[in-house]
Amino acid sequence: MAFPGFMLARYMEDYGDLEEQVQPAGFDLRVGEVMAPVEEGVLGRDERMIPGYEELEPEGGWWRLGPGGYIIRFMEVVSVPRNAVGICLPRSSLLRMGATLNCAVWDPGYRGRGQALLVVLNPHGIRLEQGARIAQMVYIKTTMLPRNLYRGVYQGEGIGDKH
Repeated sequence: MAFPGFMLARYMEDYGDLEEQVQPAGFDLRVGEVMAPVEEGVLGRDERMIPGYEELEPEGGWWRLGPGGYIIRFMEVVSVPRNAVGICLPRSSLLRMGATLNCAVWDPGYRGRGQALLVVLNPHGIRLEQGARIAQMVYIKTTMLPRNLYRGVYQGEGIGDKH
């Protein structure tokens, strides 16, 4: 069972226009930063190395993005309650312009200013305004409470000095 959108607002911080961001079945997240990977990443069974990123500066509040993959950070601080799992999906307007957003599952107990992979497939690129609503967060109620809450390396990401 999914939480209605108006219930998600209590789990969000640093949002903009609550009336605009609350959706019937979710909560819209806005793009705050766009970054491009500048080195190789590594993911093994016992090894993980997240690549370094170059933050792209918007010009006049807009990014002009050519085809490729970008890491975006959301503006909102998201908290996932103990009895839910977060699913982040691209807004349909993004898909209609030839781009998509890939997100992972957001575990119960996660709190942070999360990231996602923006993939621009449109051969002409896209223009993206800082603060534009780019994703919709949906919370799905778990049937049982988890034994443990999220304690991974991304806990607290994007809050204060923690990247």
